[in-house]
Amino acid sequence: MRHKLPIGIQSFAQIRHEGFYYVDKTPFIAQLATGKFYFLSRPRRFGKSLLLDTIAEAFAGNRTLFTADTNHHRPALYLADHWDWERRFAVIRLSFAIGPLATQSELEEYIHYQLTTNAARLKVEIDPPAALSLDLRLAQLITRAAEIYAMPAVVLVDEYDKPILDHITNIELASEMRETLKRLYSVLKDTSAALRFVLLTGVSKFSQVSIFSGLNNLRDITISEEFGAICGYSDADLDTIFAPEFEAAAAAGRPLDRDLVRQWYNGYWWGGPQRMYNPYDVLLMFAERQFRPWWFETSTPTFLIELLKTRRFFTPKLAQMRVTPTVLGSFDVDHIRPEALLWQTGYLTIKGVQRQGALPFFELGVPNLEVSAALNDSLLEVLVPHRDTEATIALVHALAAGDADAVHAELVRLFERIPYDWPLAAGDYEGYYASVFFSFLASTGAELTPESHSREGRVDLVAKMQHTVWIFEFKVISGESPTGEALRQIQQRHYAAPYRNAPGVHRVIEVGVEFSKTKHQIIGWEVAAA
Repeated sequence: MRHKLPIGIQSFAQIRHEGFYYVDKTPFIAQLATGKFYFLSRPRRFGKSLLLDTIAEAFAGNRTLFTADTNHHRPALYLADHWDWERRFAVIRLSFAIGPLATQSELEEYIHYQLTTNAARLKVEIDPPAALSLDLRLAQLITRAAEIYAMPAVVLVDEYDKPILDHITNIELASEMRETLKRLYSVLKDTSAALRFVLLTGVSKFSQVSIFSGLNNLRDITISEEFGAICGYSDADLDTIFAPEFEAAAAAGRPLDRDLVRQWYNGYWWGGPQRMYNPYDVLLMFAERQFRPWWFETSTPTFLIELLKTRRFFTPKLAQMRVTPTVLGSFDVDHIRPEALLWQTGYLTIKGVQRQGALPFFELGVPNLEVSAALNDSLLEVLVPHRDTEATIALVHALAAGDADAVHAELVRLFERIPYDWPLAAGDYEGYYASVFFSFLASTGAELTPESHSREGRVDLVAKMQHTVWIFEFKVISGESPTGEALRQIQQRHYAAPYRNAPGVHRVIEVGVEFSKTKHQIIGWEVAAA
């Protein structure tokens, strides 16, 4: 039976009362309730707010929301029979998901407002803002709520880091926001005896020496195996709960190719056996019955693109990089590592976990086609001014058809749009042009593998578009005449061998590409069919 699609719905009660689809996350809530202090990081629009609202309803003792209701065609949820409904707790909720707060004073006023509204809802009297600082008012609210309810209180914080991230390019203001929030959150440790459960959610995890220095008793479950699927949808969810949507799309003559759905939107991983889908993407795909970068169009901060440009980020690294756990957690206002920011905001995901001796490290890469194509398309906007976006469409057809002349022509036109002095200003001629080349191909949705290893070496880039595989080797030369060395290296080291006669591959094309430092353009383009 089809239900309504919960696009933008963050109220658990509304979902259960009004016939929306709901993927049962309550087994995770039962598991969380065995502990006390938690932190969870997920990208925007992954269902954190709905998760917190569901937890709030459980601790508030609203059992009817979790039981079956034939009138609303809703099944019973796991928590209906796996929760102590006799115990009702005072639930204190703080959310910073609103629009940007312009100053530290606005942030403090907004926190005081939330403390006042929480106190009124819980019928707890606390002193007015003029009498106490915001941290002391929170402490007062927690302790008095615990006394009145004769139960320790529950504190849930949504988007705990947004006031900082909204001003991350203004270090002074972001630091002021951080210090205000640090003072607020430190109360949660000081009032531990009066608390039953605490969960903070956000996009980023600031380093222990900054915002969490006063709250070092949180368990970070961001990449805990048992909570890897606490947010988002799994393949099993799409094939069971959302099966009516696939059937309806097919009946309407607009079928959704299941493998293409997976390529576009699956791929996020935070532990456990499953890779996850972004719920926002899935719901918009079902509503519109078309593939578009729904999440990327609404969630990509401009500062991220500018940061990657300023740091001269080598875009082929987006396809694969290795980092230690320390790198992923090393984030602060005045110390932003692009790898950590890309991972925390959802533009990179964990592809695998390896060990080198006793030290574990993570292999990172883009999660899916949506992110790869849309992120690289945005990066091209800052790498190449006045780019002709229709060129991407032409490149897609040329790559799929194996038309080397057309691919060459589109790349030459792209590089002609780059101001002559830009590569010099970038400070890394080879890295700049390799990034432009990679991002242009990635923006087409091609499957890219940079620095692909073979038995006899490492080729610069392998691109697959439909049934065609392209083998690219790059050389940067000082002169203005091609040397032919790039193609010779491909052939002498047999880079194409793993792809010959591979399943689904109809043609393999070898391309040696040479860039001239003096002409700032491709001057060598040698092609051979492997």
